[in-house]
Amino acid sequence: MPSPLLSFFSGRLAGRRAIETIVPERTFDDVILPPATRATLDQALGQVRNHNLIFGRWGLGERHATGLGLVFNFAGPPGTGKTICAEAIAHALGKKLLIVNYAEVESMWAGETPKNVASLFRAAAEQDAVLLFDEADAIAARRFGRTSHGLEREANTTVNVLLRELEGFNGVVIFATNLAANFDPAFERRIRTHVLFEMPGIDERERIWRVQLHPTKTPLADDVNFRALAERFAVSGGDIKNAVLKAATAAATEPGPDVGKRIHQRHFERAIEEVVAGKSVMQQSLFDGDVTSSDDPAVRAMQAAESRWRSTAIFALAVAGTALLVAVGALGAVLAR
Repeated sequence: MPSPLLSFFSGRLAGRRAIETIVPERTFDDVILPPATRATLDQALGQVRNHNLIFGRWGLGERHATGLGLVFNFAGPPGTGKTICAEAIAHALGKKLLIVNYAEVESMWAGETPKNVASLFRAAAEQDAVLLFDEADAIAARRFGRTSHGLEREANTTVNVLLRELEGFNGVVIFATNLAANFDPAFERRIRTHVLFEMPGIDERERIWRVQLHPTKTPLADDVNFRALAERFAVSGGDIKNAVLKAATAAATEPGPDVGKRIHQRHFERAIEEVVAGKSVMQQSLFDGDVTSSDDPAVRAMQAAESRWRSTAIFALAVAGTALLVAVGALGAVLAR
């Protein structure tokens, strides 16, 4: 019977979920990792499997009342396999995976975030589940030195509660983050193993291209060359996944009978180029210094909008400065009388 607490957290509120419960299906065979990352993950999994031996039969649990849980930090760029590996660990342990959407927890429970962070750990203990904090830097951020506002005090309290829960939790917790440098230093002592997820190399990228497709059902043209794609585009596994889906969509929408449709090299190349271009657009900033011309219409439009924004801002500052000078002059004249 499902836990009432877990049901409450995972229930929908305005269509949003604070916890997503997954019965893991993906394993380590479903993710392609650089050798160093895979070796560190194997060590982490070994710690989990030998946990009872170390703290039970070897008696260390009798000498250490707290800090018996296993906390792992999965750090690295987006799309490098952090979430898949968390699911694979849960699968290897035969446990459910509880994925915490902290942004939803915080927004849905304004003013009571620390209390509900503690409830997350109780839910994981009741379900004997692996607890995954995705984008963990949002909850484990550095505490404020001075707390002049209520939100700052609540953020500090949330971090304190999280640290306390980690000390008393006897399960597996995984932090996944793109910004590990933002963690509060106090988490260093609680984290048992740091796993750095690096961008895949050429060999890994070639295997990732292949593993995204069905071995027998996906219709590939004879000109497909995954090695060439891997050598030309230094992207993450997540980018490759998006490109494969884009390529399949482009091939499927071409005219002609379905039976004759194939995914060609041109589909993969155009798709990954679109993915890379999309990331470039997302990285554009109004405060970037270099706004050189571009052949991309979207970039040109953004540059034009930025130019108008800057002109408007400069004009507004000039008007405000003039008004301030006039006001100061008037005030001086009044005081001089």
